[in-house]
Amino acid sequence: MKNRAEPLRVACLGAGYFAGFHYEAWRKIDRTRLVGACDQDRDKAVATGLAAFTDLASMLTMARPELLDIITPPQTHYEAIKLAIDHGVNTIICQKPFCLSLDEAQAATRLAEDAGVTLVVHENFRFQPWYRTIKHALDTNLIGDVLQLTFRLRTGDGQGPHAYLDRQPYFQEMPKLLIHETGVHWIDTFLFLLGEPSAVYADLRKMNPIIKGEDAGYFVFDYDNGVRALFDGNRLLDHAAENCRTTLGEALIEGTEGTLTLTGDGSVKLRRFGDQTEKDLLAAKKWPGFGGDCVKNLIAHVVDGILDGKPLENQAREYLRVIAIEQAIYDSDRQERKIRDFAHA
Repeated sequence: MKNRAEPLRVACLGAGYFAGFHYEAWRKIDRTRLVGACDQDRDKAVATGLAAFTDLASMLTMARPELLDIITPPQTHYEAIKLAIDHGVNTIICQKPFCLSLDEAQAATRLAEDAGVTLVVHENFRFQPWYRTIKHALDTNLIGDVLQLTFRLRTGDGQGPHAYLDRQPYFQEMPKLLIHETGVHWIDTFLFLLGEPSAVYADLRKMNPIIKGEDAGYFVFDYDNGVRALFDGNRLLDHAAENCRTTLGEALIEGTEGTLTLTGDGSVKLRRFGDQTEKDLLAAKKWPGFGGDCVKNLIAHVVDGILDGKPLENQAREYLRVIAIEQAIYDSDRQERKIRDFAHA
């Protein structure tokens, strides 16, 4: 498809807060053209400046997109995917959390596979420039044998009765928050950096009484080679950053020959084992878009995959592993034990 003359026709379902980052990103992508926006709130759809719809079926019929970008909550995903497939859409990108359950995600994945439709989950943190930099460092053995990975999530937006109301007020009503909405990013990122774990242990808690779900806790991944990966999350606390939403926290990746450090400005530094000084692998800068422009990076990756045949990351079948591990994390917290069996995805 490299010699394709016409731009890829793209339509978006959803025009809420985070969808704004998607529309902004699509407008930066060559070889694509936005042809429609659909939202149950017509004013939001109109505000995108595109052909506006309140009914997905109408948009699919009239705008005739080749790619549908689903940017709505999980309860809408399965039916939107089914409707898009029924209307001949060839490629679907679906925001996370992907569907309402593992069973529903499996069913959506089967629908797409049976129809020959490419279904990609919009799990974008692995596309943040700092994690691509860290991945390259690990792949080139820059710090020797990795022994420990630690990420400390400190968003600083979870205190008091007004927590989350300025951006995503539905966070207050989510029965599962820290892991299902936020920590899932690092399930996928840990898989991207280190591969699949052999076991997981979790301890979760709710600290702000006005919300329904958990907002603090940790999970630990065990690997057969002895490596450990720790996610330590607390949405009530912050970290040293001009904008706590750039990286959402800080990370250490420690190996036998050195340590990588990710700080809140998006910089990645290398300290050799035994040294006191650090070297910049990725310098801090004013990153465009959300999270180092990771929304645009993922979308561009999908476009290159569809139009140029490049390998695609985060296809739905692969992403079922993330959902299965998320389920194991909640099982571990509830049962107060380490979980080893999440092979049923």
